[in-house]
Amino acid sequence: MADLVPNPADERLRATLMAVAPGTELRDGLERILRGRTGGLIVLGFDDTVQAICSGGFELDVPFSATRLRELAKMDGAVVLDSRGGRIVRAAVQLLPDPAIPTTESGTRHRTAERVAKQTGFPVISVSQSMNIVALYLGGGRHVLEDPEDLASRTKQALATLERYRDRLDDVSSTLSTLELEDLVTVRDVAAVAGRLEMVWRIGVEISALLAELGTEGRLLGLQYEELIAGVDTDRRLLIRDYVDVTQPGRRVEAVLAAMGGIESADLLDAAVVAGVMGLTDHSAGVDSAVSPRGLRALAKVPRISSAIAERIVDHFESLQRILAASLEDLQAVEGVGESRAKNVRESLSRIAEMALMDRYV
Repeated sequence: MADLVPNPADERLRATLMAVAPGTELRDGLERILRGRTGGLIVLGFDDTVQAICSGGFELDVPFSATRLRELAKMDGAVVLDSRGGRIVRAAVQLLPDPAIPTTESGTRHRTAERVAKQTGFPVISVSQSMNIVALYLGGGRHVLEDPEDLASRTKQALATLERYRDRLDDVSSTLSTLELEDLVTVRDVAAVAGRLEMVWRIGVEISALLAELGTEGRLLGLQYEELIAGVDTDRRLLIRDYVDVTQPGRRVEAVLAAMGGIESADLLDAAVVAGVMGLTDHSAGVDSAVSPRGLRALAKVPRISSAIAERIVDHFESLQRILAASLEDLQAVEGVGESRAKNVRESLSRIAEMALMDRYV
């Protein structure tokens, strides 16, 4: 599955959700506790800090199983697993976290779970006997595990939204490609594609988290997701490298992507906002000023040309228009581009230009 996790904190949450997703033995154990209506408190990790806040109970150090977790949850006290979730380390222990740690919870079990998660850094699961819910605490966050059917329904709706946005992205991207070949690109055109790419990326991040939580229940939905999100990360990086001077301070690809991530969703369709964040509006004509691509997006459509060769061609010619005007001899002057590759580039770009113009004017 494409990795769409934006930061380490979210990555850890997703990894934890995958560990408790439907189809895992841990989730089976949690479902058994819910059906038994006994409640439970499970710490997913053990070290000296956890040891220090454990009181009473008994040591086990036995392999984890769903049935063992269910039986141990019948007792008063928490169950402590190792960080891999493969062994039960202790059971029936009373957890005594620092009472000075702030908590927004009201119930005793949930308050303890939140404080333990904050103090130890390990995920803590609280199974509510009265509310019949499973809450996951990690760091300072709380995540309630949803019913798989409800989660699958939400994922299908999100995929339908992603499909609509992807269709619109493909339209504006195709238009930009045609304008590039005609050397008629404006900042507004670039910002339109950049904004749509960011929209699709954000929806993909949300769906990725939903699929992680669905586990084996989301395999078929995951295939649909992979098809819809394919190439989006590559496209947004190529767009930045084609139009942004990434050699300037603060204009590296990752820096621009991070800045794009800070734009409010409602502003992603505002060309001036997007262009300003990308650093493309240092022109008197603003978003209507003309810009020219370096050619990386176009060369990415040429078959059997590696990214390394494409970068050498772009570095040599510096713009797409100069690449389009280059002769076979000019192309062969680039290191690593022999006669066959030069012919491939010329013929492929000519074919792409012809198809793009036919789609636009016919």
